[in-house]
Amino acid sequence: MTEVRSICVLCGSGEGALPAYRLAAEDLGRQMAARDIRLVFGGGSIGLMGAVADAVLAGGGEAIGVIPDFLIRYEVGHNRLTDLVITGSMHDRKRRMFEMADAFVVLPGGLGTLDETFEIVTWKQLGLHASPIVVLDVDGYWAPLRGLIEAVIANRFAHPKVAELLTFVPTVDALFPALAAAPQPAAGVATGHL
Repeated sequence: MTEVRSICVLCGSGEGALPAYRLAAEDLGRQMAARDIRLVFGGGSIGLMGAVADAVLAGGGEAIGVIPDFLIRYEVGHNRLTDLVITGSMHDRKRRMFEMADAFVVLPGGLGTLDETFEIVTWKQLGLHASPIVVLDVDGYWAPLRGLIEAVIANRFAHPKVAELLTFVPTVDALFPALAAAPQPAAGVATGHL
């Protein structure tokens, strides 16, 4: 596997219902800074986005935000980042984040986080990348996502190996070993069940 020097973190612009979500985002940011891993994220200063970015910056790390111009006023674009890239659309935002990342980490989030996650997993299924995707399942938040993927496979709308396209871990401490151990996409994952 390629050395992970840059992680795209997909997460919510809200805090969520549990304090554990913010604590996990802050822990991830601290550990990324300590490992000299650059953060690429959605560019917001609020919610889990802001928490992970602030922790990276407080640890002396590099944080690159990517945000569409129309979302700056909604997500309050972070103004203390290493760099803030302004895009013209959500599609451009996802493409730019993808281009700057060696790996992807999914924290709790809402519909936007789901959209970004499904797109990056689908791109991996189609062979457009082989980067690790790790889902940080804080307090079981992503259990329904895991169940949905299992149901899609059980109902034969996806190859069984699709489950290997992403890895679920319960803690930040388990995340970095999971990135290193992520398997390459299996042959036939895309062509077997398009």
